[in-house]
Amino acid sequence: MALVIDARAVVKRFGRTVALDGLELTVEQGEVHAFLGPNGAGKTTTIRILLGMLRADAGHLEVLGMDPWREAMVIHRRLAYVPGDVSLWPNLTGGQTIDFIARLQGGALAGRRDQLIADFDLDPSRRCRTYSKGNRQKVALVAALATDADLLLLDEPTSGLDPVMEETFRQWVRTLRDEGRTVLLSSHILSEAEALCDRVTILRGGKAVESGRLDELRHLSATTVTATVIGQVPDLTGIPGVRDVEVDGSHVSAQVGASALAPVLAALSAAGVSSLTSQPPSLEELFLAHYGDGPRAAGGRDG
Repeated sequence: MALVIDARAVVKRFGRTVALDGLELTVEQGEVHAFLGPNGAGKTTTIRILLGMLRADAGHLEVLGMDPWREAMVIHRRLAYVPGDVSLWPNLTGGQTIDFIARLQGGALAGRRDQLIADFDLDPSRRCRTYSKGNRQKVALVAALATDADLLLLDEPTSGLDPVMEETFRQWVRTLRDEGRTVLLSSHILSEAEALCDRVTILRGGKAVESGRLDELRHLSATTVTATVIGQVPDLTGIPGVRDVEVDGSHVSAQVGASALAPVLAALSAAGVSSLTSQPPSLEELFLAHYGDGPRAAGGRDG
């Protein structure tokens, strides 16, 4: 699969502050890739470098096969960007703004602009100075999603949207993926990333500490196992890799590491299982496996 973003050993410093410390990030063509980390992890710095707004101090970086610092203008014709805090021209209407932004990427696809406006329940005749934060966000989303951009960089794109509009956004991202587009999604909403993304990269202190498909990252947290047994509840506390065991009558639950699943299931089977469920860790649990010691990574200065 062709790489749309290829970042290797990327370093960016602001004075003595290291914002990116050997970042590794690869995004494949046609995938939706989640880019996660708390404030200060380096997400926004990375996106600004991908856009050609900042120059990396070291490392190798290509976007759509080109150097984003030297060939930013060419890249921007094939790229759409939605920031988390949108500023618009106050005297233009929403429709005029959408058309202007879309023209920078070659224009909106026939019929898609109007469908997006309807789906996001946006009044394009109003001047941008009258829009709420959520409506300003809708303008940027419509302008980006209406184009045939090969790559979409979405930095907290649903900021200010209500849950209904968040679901509309998710449906449109799925449509883009079905069309073979590539999306890099930076988000604090872990359920959104889990629902949409093919792969995940987790940042900490300017480094990618984990990257891969969700099912490949399950080792970062334990599986929740709950069971009701017919006989006596077995003692699971002595099995290495098992923690947080709770027993209530014939019901038992525990957090079970990957290496402990087989012995736990064997012990439960020996007691006679009447019901059993296992729940793999959510993206939030995987995230907390890296950030449980505090919300802010040391060393970063931005998102």
